[in-house]
Amino acid sequence: MSYDLAVWEGPQPTTDAGGKATFENLFRRHLEGDWLTEPVGPVAAFAEALLARWPEDSEDSPYSSGVSVSGPIAYITLSYSRAAEVSLCAAELAARFGLVCFDPQAGRLRPGDGGGFARP
Repeated sequence: MSYDLAVWEGPQPTTDAGGKATFENLFRRHLEGDWLTEPVGPVAAFAEALLARWPEDSEDSPYSSGVSVSGPIAYITLSYSRAAEVSLCAAELAARFGLVCFDPQAGRLRPGDGGGFARP
């Protein structure tokens, strides 16, 4: 079982529904298919910082399928056993970079302060 998280560059949606619509559009445009585009701006810096903290190839890697980054969006697939710890850190890191953080399973925006949502 995994827990997924999406982080992207763009205006902060004002509702969860707006976040879901933006996520689905970005996912379809940048992550579906056989190719990824070069990460841009703060999303690239976010992914670099996240992977510096938890490298994909380490014994302690929390990822079930890794981190995919394409254009303005990063998609993180975490092992469920590490989801609470790592997703909270990722949400806080996204907020520091001025990025939107979204929980696709719950269809909810993730605040960077750890509040306002049920942890996985």
